[in-house]
Amino acid sequence: MENLSALKPPYNGLNFVPETLPRGFYVDAAHFEAEMRDIWCRNWVYLCRAETLEGPLHFRTFELGTQPILLLRDEQNELRAFYNVCRHRGSVLCSEPSGRLPAKMLLCPYHNWSYALDGRLTKTSSKYPAADFNKSDYPLHGIAITEWRGFVFVHLAGEDAPAFKPEFDLDSVNLDHWPLESLKCAHSSTKILDCNWKIFWENFSECLHCPSAHPELSDLVPIYKRAYQDERDDPQWAEHAQSSDPKYKGGLKPGAVSWSMDGQAHAPQFENLNEAERRAGHNFVIKLPSMMMVGHVDYVRILRMRPLSPTKTELYVEWLFLPSAMAAPEFDITPIVDFVDLVMAQDAALCALNQKGLSASAHESGVLMPEEYVVHDFHNWIRGALK
Repeated sequence: MENLSALKPPYNGLNFVPETLPRGFYVDAAHFEAEMRDIWCRNWVYLCRAETLEGPLHFRTFELGTQPILLLRDEQNELRAFYNVCRHRGSVLCSEPSGRLPAKMLLCPYHNWSYALDGRLTKTSSKYPAADFNKSDYPLHGIAITEWRGFVFVHLAGEDAPAFKPEFDLDSVNLDHWPLESLKCAHSSTKILDCNWKIFWENFSECLHCPSAHPELSDLVPIYKRAYQDERDDPQWAEHAQSSDPKYKGGLKPGAVSWSMDGQAHAPQFENLNEAERRAGHNFVIKLPSMMMVGHVDYVRILRMRPLSPTKTELYVEWLFLPSAMAAPEFDITPIVDFVDLVMAQDAALCALNQKGLSASAHESGVLMPEEYVVHDFHNWIRGALK
């Protein structure tokens, strides 16, 4: 993804007035299918934490648009991914969201075709198969799968998928100092957003809405109260270059250390974070199109997106902690979850308003303001990904 902000002078903002994506990108069913084909089926997509596949023969099923996906661990505990469809006449193989296979095989519930856990067809139910029928010609359709630091990603292109690269988008930092592999999910939630999936990313990518929409968050992160996300979003940033005030430099307000209702940590802080990472209070990592990770001093928050239709998006959120923190008698993440839920509800309401307004046929496209340079980066990524 081209990082336009890196090409700019010290001030981050746009110095021209670009148009937004066309209205049809948010409402048209045909365009939605084109994005599913050209973006979601041609990029590595986050599905789940590896810990949720609990040993050999455990499976999970997912849907990406209309595409059914089956994840499992084989007899050697190796992760495998297939389209969740039998090669006979296309029946779904596993209909439950998760479970453990009763045997070291996959059995189609329709006509009892059976498959080894590496996808090979091992048996059909036909009494008289044709002489030239060869079981080796009909393995399950494979999906590329990889595990990165405890996160499971898939690519629907299978053997034609490009190699997974842990490279991230939208000016992401890295979370090298967070013990991602060791974390466990303490809480999760699912929310259906009444908006196109791109509206969520656009809303995340600017803070012009923050002072009015997020009073609690803007109190915790003072620069947001000024409608900026970064120090250099302010055209006069150089006047405050020597200041340590978070309303100019970013980071959390004095006395706060994490995202929670009281601004305090509610689990032991991670040991290996540097001073800049602790001072920031939130460290964002983006893996387009499906995932955002946020590293806080005491937990990591994961957002996984799944488009459902041109106007509906599923947002799944996970809160990850060290197992030792979760085992402590005093462990209580209510202030953390409540704060994130509050901010998400505020954003969801705005995104729904945005989507509803886009139904107006008079609105062919909008314009971007200087502070919306990351939205512009995102729009260029979308344009470049479509064939």
